[in-house]
Amino acid sequence: MDFSDTQEEACFRQEVRSWLQTNGTALRSTSPDELYTEADIAFCRQWQKKKAEAGYAHIVWPKEYGGMGGNWMQAAIFDQEERRLPRPFNYFSVGIGQCLPSIMEFGSEEQKQLIPRTLCGDLIWCQLFSEPNAGVDLAAVRSKAVREGDNWVISGQKVWTSLAHESDYCFAIARTEPDSVAHKGLGFFLIEMDQPGIEVRPIEQITGTSEFNEVFFDDAVCDAGDIVGAPGDGWKVAMGLLGFERGVSTLGQQMQFQNELDEIIRLAKSNGAAQDPVIRQRIAGAHAELKIMRYNSMRILSGQSGSDGALQKEALIYKLFWSTWHRSLGELAMDVLGPECEILEDGPY
Repeated sequence: MDFSDTQEEACFRQEVRSWLQTNGTALRSTSPDELYTEADIAFCRQWQKKKAEAGYAHIVWPKEYGGMGGNWMQAAIFDQEERRLPRPFNYFSVGIGQCLPSIMEFGSEEQKQLIPRTLCGDLIWCQLFSEPNAGVDLAAVRSKAVREGDNWVISGQKVWTSLAHESDYCFAIARTEPDSVAHKGLGFFLIEMDQPGIEVRPIEQITGTSEFNEVFFDDAVCDAGDIVGAPGDGWKVAMGLLGFERGVSTLGQQMQFQNELDEIIRLAKSNGAAQDPVIRQRIAGAHAELKIMRYNSMRILSGQSGSDGALQKEALIYKLFWSTWHRSLGELAMDVLGPECEILEDGPY
């Protein structure tokens, strides 16, 4: 099978490269001491807005929602080329990669108006699924949503929420039927974070930073129209969201992985670790498995059609494959570095 660009794709890739060369000259990677600072978030918002103005914020979606009306292969090409450059931390990945596809698939026309606002950098989102007793077992959530007039009133606790301390909106699962169990009786809600009924408590990590948070709902409110789908459809919407997160893969992510592998190879050559035949074999294995990821992604992308990102069965294995591979890559990096991997350079910690 030929995985090289078609003539049309090659033209689009050149167009993207030219745009990035002109507009991406100021891009820089976010350092650990810059993460979650006002300046870094503002920088990321500006880059997101610039992409939206050019139609690159979400290439597949229709123009009326801030997209380009393109196809999934074009989206993959842009992501791949963008990741060749230094990139700021992407505060919009949760919203654009998970929530917005769910709104596009299941949401009302009014809810879809949140899509262009997010694509242009105005809204940062977080996902409020996990709870103290409902992490892996998502169907065990206990947070409740009670309809009171024109509002839903939300109460409960969520945990391990990335970006909650910086988000403008969240998407949360809560029970709309008090006596329901498991995956029945759930609702999927879009909730503004800046309100008295929501408290965010950072969870401090060993690094001294707080990427994750606990979130407490104490009679937080959202409009009656802020539930995606009907009451009781929350499980269906949530599973659709996880499908988008785990299945619609692009070659861009693999460009980032390739950069990491290249750096490990460079270090192995410079410190002599490459002389170890076992290390060389592990590097070769990582390279081969990265190629497998690419071929599987191309298979997935070649089957995408339309703007809804409907998943094939092949897409569902992607998250497991890349996360296992990436964990092994980290172990390889530590073995290449040796004792040096246990030394932290001077920094904010």
